[in-house]
Amino acid sequence: MTIHEDFASFSHGGAYTSARSIAHEGDYAHSVTKRALDLALAVPALILLSPLMLILSVLIRAGSEGPAVFRQTRLGLNGAPFQILKFRTMTVLENGPAIKQAELNDARVTKVGAWMRRLSLDELPQLINVINGDMSLIGPRPHALAHDRYYGRQIAGYELRQNVKPGISGWAQVHGHRGATVTISRMRERLAYDVWYSRNATFALDVQIIVRTIGEVVSQRNAY
Repeated sequence: MTIHEDFASFSHGGAYTSARSIAHEGDYAHSVTKRALDLALAVPALILLSPLMLILSVLIRAGSEGPAVFRQTRLGLNGAPFQILKFRTMTVLENGPAIKQAELNDARVTKVGAWMRRLSLDELPQLINVINGDMSLIGPRPHALAHDRYYGRQIAGYELRQNVKPGISGWAQVHGHRGATVTISRMRERLAYDVWYSRNATFALDVQIIVRTIGEVVSQRNAY
């Protein structure tokens, strides 16, 4: 059974599906080790990268009008809303009922923002989200609230990805599912990886994804 066939059967499992995923998230040992890994890496990373983040903030402000960091509403564990932090890479600050996904050669992306997005530097402020407990280093990437509502109506079992904390990187991203999801089928493919992770997450798997994420950043696959 492929990961996509597994999702198809799993997403139609009704109440049993949700209970099974939530039970995994409730595993005490896994929760403790995952949180320990988050703090052990995010805290020193934020300290070490602070000079770089300061430089990026200056470049962003100098390159275009607007704040260096913007906040956008996302849904976290069990659908709880939180404010994700990102370096601003566009000329717009969208956070409403209609948000256009970034696309290749997007005219809204600033010159500074273009290379920041290719290197995923715009995600660095999310280390603060991880330290605050809203996110984990590894988990399903949180989507804009408008997109969650749209895909939640289109895909059965979409909300299952929220049975674990969202992450800066995830199982879907290291399998090439990064960037815009321009079709329902494309989102369904990404969702299959997110739900598989929510059912199978372990400390070892998180470490593996962290290592593979470095390769994804270097390769810049689907980064724009």
